[in-house]
Amino acid sequence: MADRDPVAADDRKRWDVLQRGGGDQHRKSDGHHGPRSPEQNTQTELSVPFRGHIAGGMQLGKKIIVVGAVDPRPDRFYIGLTCGCGTSRAPPSDVALEIGVRFRDRQVLRRARVSGTWGEIERGVPFFPFIRDQPFKIEICCERSRFRVLVDGQQLFDFYHRVTSLKDIDTLWINGSVSIAKLG
Repeated sequence: MADRDPVAADDRKRWDVLQRGGGDQHRKSDGHHGPRSPEQNTQTELSVPFRGHIAGGMQLGKKIIVVGAVDPRPDRFYIGLTCGCGTSRAPPSDVALEIGVRFRDRQVLRRARVSGTWGEIERGVPFFPFIRDQPFKIEICCERSRFRVLVDGQQLFDFYHRVTSLKDIDTLWINGSVSIAKLG
């Protein structure tokens, strides 16, 4: 396999994501003292890579909203919901949902990591909603048995929970060929 895509590599050990408000001692100081929730971030704190605390963790009925724009020359981007921050070099042991958007082959991949082991990658989507240099709105809705993911109001996929302790899902991270305008 010549192309080692981080979302497709089961043995992935590194994340190239700067810590924002997490507990990583190796991160550069950004002047903040402790985690921030996506709702508390100001415009200057929405730079990619982004990592933010989800106040109170996930729960039934909670919705994470990411409003942003695809870069003019995109390669890929990632959105993740994790249990804890991990470090700049390794993800936490439990990743409730990792969404990987690849522009080259127009795929939206998703998977989870439970107790340090990555699960199967899900690939099928009814359409590819992301257009270079265009805005988007992603909604991740937490339901009883799944995350329902919508893009620009259209359902893209359902992802059934592998991490069942929803309150432990407390970190949102975003990385790649996008900019973030608003989080909610």
